[in-house]
Amino acid sequence: FFFLQLFGTIVWILVASTHVPLPLLQGWVMFVAVTAWFLSIVFLCLFLFGYANRIAVNWNQMDFLFHGATFVFYFGAFLLQAGTTSLHHFPRRFNSTTHEKILADHEYNISIAASV
Repeated sequence: FFFLQLFGTIVWILVASTHVPLPLLQGWVMFVAVTAWFLSIVFLCLFLFGYANRIAVNWNQMDFLFHGATFVFYFGAFLLQAGTTSLHHFPRRFNSTTHEKILADHEYNISIAASV
């Protein structure tokens, strides 16, 4: 759970620090990162404080289901973040004379790190 916390926090920070050209897509990425981070803290606290022994649940099955669902949601978030990152080279046209990239080069690098 520690590595899940660590990498979830890194994804959360990287996505939060990028420019948001498509708020709906990156909002889902943030939702997945924050929710998985919070739920892994809950699981960690359950085991650290001994509440897992008091709750009659098959914890192996719960762990498998949690990590399976987290994988599916993180994979979907990866696809959305990678799709947003791939729009780097497309220009955004404000009028006929001004052109600007959707993601600046620095934001592009941060978005790549968040995708990975």
